[in-house]
Amino acid sequence: MRYPIAAVAVLITAGVAAVPAQAAPAEGAYWRVEVVRTADHPRPVGSGYTVTQRSVSVDWQTPGGKAWSAYRELGARPKTAKDEAAWKADGSPTSWTYRTEGMKISLSTEPGQGRVGPVKGRPAGKFRMGEKWVTYAQLQALPTEPEALRTHVVADVRAWIDAAAEEAKTTDPSAKKEDWLAHLDRYVAEHMTHLLYENPVPFKVRSAAYQALRTTKGVSDLGQVKDPLNRSGQKIALPVYERKSSVLKEQFIVDTKTMTVLARYVDLQDGGKQLAGKSGVETYKVGWTDDKPAVPAAVPAAG
Repeated sequence: MRYPIAAVAVLITAGVAAVPAQAAPAEGAYWRVEVVRTADHPRPVGSGYTVTQRSVSVDWQTPGGKAWSAYRELGARPKTAKDEAAWKADGSPTSWTYRTEGMKISLSTEPGQGRVGPVKGRPAGKFRMGEKWVTYAQLQALPTEPEALRTHVVADVRAWIDAAAEEAKTTDPSAKKEDWLAHLDRYVAEHMTHLLYENPVPFKVRSAAYQALRTTKGVSDLGQVKDPLNRSGQKIALPVYERKSSVLKEQFIVDTKTMTVLARYVDLQDGGKQLAGKSGVETYKVGWTDDKPAVPAAVPAAG
């Protein structure tokens, strides 16, 4: 559901949680996460104009750990007025096809048919967090105090770094753990954002994650803004991630009433050039629902 990025998400593992959350009952049959992604197509089409692609993905999870996933293309359209003029001069085509690196790429202005189905290969009763699987009860037992949650996350991030650095040596003998530790705050901040939407953790845990996120080194609070769906929230910028020639800038808008993510902005550059297709914006709709898994609508409801 997320863009491919250099930073890797890590896990809050099960453990002794300081000030554990109350095991609040589920507020619906499914924890639902809908993400609408908007991004420029990575290369010009037609006579040389840029089109913007939109797609929607939805995940459902039950407290018992069962999961379904859905996806639908929402259609491409010219990005700017200049692109639209060039598109009209081309005869307003409704589809484009080309080959690159031996692959056939097809785009359409019309929504795709979409698909939905159960997630396969998932351990019974478990939720995926980072590299591990946890139970619903373990999600409910995460710390509800910001500093306790931070301590918990930092310990797990360090454990992940130890394992990642050791594994890297099998292919790169010069790999050093310090290369990962240099981005410790980035990894911690990223994990806190995952707690704001990915799994059905209690409100108090999400609140603690938000407070810990705001006070993580390198994180900037950009104030109250409107997201692309005109919803109000607090905009947070994560620490910039730099590695070799790649630079990742990432911002989130958080609804501080529900403590869930409203939007995510990604700016991924390589050699000073923005990577179209990997940069863009996502809007989120997160929460409990009784609506059963289904193919996403061709035009997701606003708001």
